[in-house]
Amino acid sequence: MRCDPTEPEKRLWTRLSRSQLGGHKFRRQSVIGPFIADFFCPQKGLVIEVDGDTHDILADLKRDAALNRLGLSVLHVGNADVIGNLDGVCETILHRLEQALDRWAYPHPNPSPEGEGLSPSQGTEI
Repeated sequence: MRCDPTEPEKRLWTRLSRSQLGGHKFRRQSVIGPFIADFFCPQKGLVIEVDGDTHDILADLKRDAALNRLGLSVLHVGNADVIGNLDGVCETILHRLEQALDRWAYPHPNPSPEGEGLSPSQGTEI
């Protein structure tokens, strides 16, 4: 899936990547326990799932409950919404992000492996 995302996932990622949506960082195809989230904002604990026509609603409910027990919230968006109303989907995501509390004080305790941690002028080197 990571190497071959769906068209709606590609389109949404163009808006979520590089902290473009309200400055919030997202990961794509993030492993959380036994699950793989389509998109995940660690700072806010928000999982975003892009759902197609073939999703199993009961399995989604169980998965969402398990993620909720980990302190995460899940937002499901449909493929058709991403394709036909990407701005509206992004507004909905941004609203959820703004309502969510931060899970920790900045900076993230585990900086990304891409070397996006603090620079010496921002604080202690990592």
